[in-house]
Amino acid sequence: MATLLSVNVGLPKDVPWQGRTVHTGAWKYPVSGPRMVRRLNIDGDGQGDLQGHGGEQRAVLVYQTQSYAYWRKVLERDDLDFGQFGENFTVDGLADDEVCIGDRYLIGGAEFEVTQPRVTCYRVGMRLNEPRMASLLVAHHRPGFYLRVITEGQVRAGDPITRTRTGEGALTVADTDALLYLPGADPAKLRAALDIEALSPGWQQSFREMSRRLDQPPGPAPAAPGWKGFKRLRVSQVVHETPAVSSFYLRSADSQPLPTAMPGQYL
Repeated sequence: MATLLSVNVGLPKDVPWQGRTVHTGAWKYPVSGPRMVRRLNIDGDGQGDLQGHGGEQRAVLVYQTQSYAYWRKVLERDDLDFGQFGENFTVDGLADDEVCIGDRYLIGGAEFEVTQPRVTCYRVGMRLNEPRMASLLVAHHRPGFYLRVITEGQVRAGDPITRTRTGEGALTVADTDALLYLPGADPAKLRAALDIEALSPGWQQSFREMSRRLDQPPGPAPAAPGWKGFKRLRVSQVVHETPAVSSFYLRSADSQPLPTAMPGQYL
């Protein structure tokens, strides 16, 4: 049986980062005693960027103590404490390669449903002072996941976690994350994702667009060969088109030519 080890909350604040100020709620800290979980938030919690975090589909972020142990070894760090990955619930169990989209869990007096993997975001790198962290979470298949609140109620550290329903489609959090962010998407898993009603609307839309591209006839070959996984790029020029819009020109860090950009690719 899985267990809730820590409930972590924090309100948004302005944080200096690489010469600018970022409004973020990534600074979460453990709290003692019971906390009320409501449809949009845990009492005392908030998000700074509501386009990428928070809302009904992403009310609670979950991360596992097993992943903490993994990153302590990979990053060679002993200063990682619960809440540092921006999660609201630190849990024992509920691995990303076992939990499926649409699974429901009872924790304390509240019930939750898994809606999507964590959105990869540079803010987790800010919190850990590790700029690579967003890409590492994807590459190592350890993103964590979001919950929607089915039934509001109180939770506290030490509560057991009981699965009350298995999600349709049997698509794990890790596989869902890889479909969107890693190359070589499996068409069968992509079709399965489109049939999962519990998947958040934003991810459903992304997968619909990916499916349409897979159904289109192949276009012209790219100007240069692509690559698998991650590649480091450098900003070669910034052009301020308007007061609110800037264009960023990129080049490969190894000076090799880049393939033509395709719609739907991610940076």
